[in-house]
Amino acid sequence: MSRAYLPTRVKDDAEDDDAATSLSDDDLDEPWDEWDDEESETFVPLRAVKAAAAQQKKSAKSASTDDQDGEPAADAASFQTTYQPSRHEKWWLFTSLRTFYEQGLITDVLASVKGGKEASVYTCRANPAATNGADIAAVKVYRPRSLRNLRNDKVYREGRPVLTGEGRAVKNSDTRIMKALGKKTEFGQQVAHTSWLLYEFTTLRTLYAAGGAVPAPYGVSDNAILMGYVGDETAAAPTLSAISLEAKEARPLFDETLRNVELMLRHGFVHGDLSAYNILYHDGAITLIDFPQVVNAEANPNAPDIFERDVTRVCDYFARQGLEAAQSPERIALRMWERATAAIR
Repeated sequence: MSRAYLPTRVKDDAEDDDAATSLSDDDLDEPWDEWDDEESETFVPLRAVKAAAAQQKKSAKSASTDDQDGEPAADAASFQTTYQPSRHEKWWLFTSLRTFYEQGLITDVLASVKGGKEASVYTCRANPAATNGADIAAVKVYRPRSLRNLRNDKVYREGRPVLTGEGRAVKNSDTRIMKALGKKTEFGQQVAHTSWLLYEFTTLRTLYAAGGAVPAPYGVSDNAILMGYVGDETAAAPTLSAISLEAKEARPLFDETLRNVELMLRHGFVHGDLSAYNILYHDGAITLIDFPQVVNAEANPNAPDIFERDVTRVCDYFARQGLEAAQSPERIALRMWERATAAIR
């Protein structure tokens, strides 16, 4: 991409806010690629789960519900699902999914789809009346904040406001929240965690309404997002990284991926972590996923670099499938950036 569109310097997490350093490949690494090895197992220790769910414990103990009507049991011990979680995982699911039960969005957890460093994904029995007719939904449950070590996430957050649990942008006049964020208190860390999650949900909602190839957003809680399920009754859809495309499939899927990348950009977003690992493939169609690190295309000075990296990763995959049209990612990125920014003006 033309250097006229690229920032030359970027703040580093380890430096003061007024300091700057050259943007390197490490600065653009996935923000959750380094974790504490001691706590990197698929499911989290009970002590960490309890710490992460402290804000939810009080309401979980005081609420009373009927466990035969699709609502959760009164406590985690009696929380029953088709999927059989471990004892520690059970508390995590109970506190994270309770809101969806109470809202009548889901009635059961059916299976674990994927365990990851940032979140785990499960399939749920959904209420078709509340989920666009779907009887199965996917739920992404974020891992507790105490187990998340987001490296260089400032590169992604720059230029975008912090969001509250209601999706409202925090203003500088919100002194209590701003002080908590600055001091990184327990409350401040919870606000930052919620903001990260809300950016994924609000981005999904915007892109889905605009005709993007993304999962339908059904609901959001303090620690989870309920969305459309991509797959069939036997298995969830694989990512493109696990698929070798036939020649006749590669070009239309490449065009559809770029359409979605440009659609995001026209709405002011850069995915920030796009590759064949974050694109699902099912029945000859693609679905883009994983948006918590979404970048503000207009306000973040790193956006052009990050955008070009997204496009390059997509092109690299399709080039390996033999598609000649994917051979010039820098030119493709520049053309898309110019079109999108001209349309925004």
